[in-house]
Amino acid sequence: MHCSLINKSFEIAKKENRPALLTYTVAGDNTKKKSLEILFSISKYADICELGFPHNTPIADGGQIQTSAYRAIKNGIKIKEVFSIVSKFKKVKKKKPIILMGYYNMIYQFNENKFISKCKKSKVDGLIVVDLPHPENKNFALKCKKNKINFIQLVSPTTSKFRLRKIINDSHDMIYYISMLSTTGGKLKVSPKKIINEYQKIKKQNRSKNVVIGFGITEKSIKSLKKADGLVVGSAICEEITRSIKKRQNTVTNVTNIVRRLKNKIK
Repeated sequence: MHCSLINKSFEIAKKENRPALLTYTVAGDNTKKKSLEILFSISKYADICELGFPHNTPIADGGQIQTSAYRAIKNGIKIKEVFSIVSKFKKVKKKKPIILMGYYNMIYQFNENKFISKCKKSKVDGLIVVDLPHPENKNFALKCKKNKINFIQLVSPTTSKFRLRKIINDSHDMIYYISMLSTTGGKLKVSPKKIINEYQKIKKQNRSKNVVIGFGITEKSIKSLKKADGLVVGSAICEEITRSIKKRQNTVTNVTNIVRRLKNKIK
């Protein structure tokens, strides 16, 4: 698995002495066409693009991402269309890794094997399944690996040392560290310093794994988290889409500007 595009992105960022920047947008927000345009545009600055499946009962998503998901659902986006967005993106941006993020319930309803083969066909690089924890995810993770898809595990400040070791051992090319116990986009109640300290504990377990920090990262806090392998920004982007729609401004331009600014802060 070592030549995965995800791994390559981290290697490039490390050579440039900075964390990889990961963006999160919801497929179909603010329209199906626009969500693809946004993806194309921000991928100039993002190292890895995460694309969320709109879901109507999200567990971990904060207000901004929920708003995006509701907009996408209102636009009638279906799983098949999410894959078509990925396919169109990958035809042009062959080297840019794309990670799909969603909930297991939806994969289960779609059919697990069919879902994985759709991922493979549309050239998905990785999958984050928010509600499929370790060890229940072992079978699914194995199926992903066989199809050269990275299954990305989630760890948090409350993950026990014992579980942490097992998760890290079983993980593929990337681990997602949820920096605080709140929904995404929660206000940073935990100091960046504390987040980095906790993060280092995870890194210590296995230096060769890429660990990214997500949840609550803003333009203000991103610089102080520079030591991480990668940083995920989602809520700030979704919020920008909402703001642009309210102000009747161009979502693509505004979102690209925010991603460019974020990238410049971690260079």
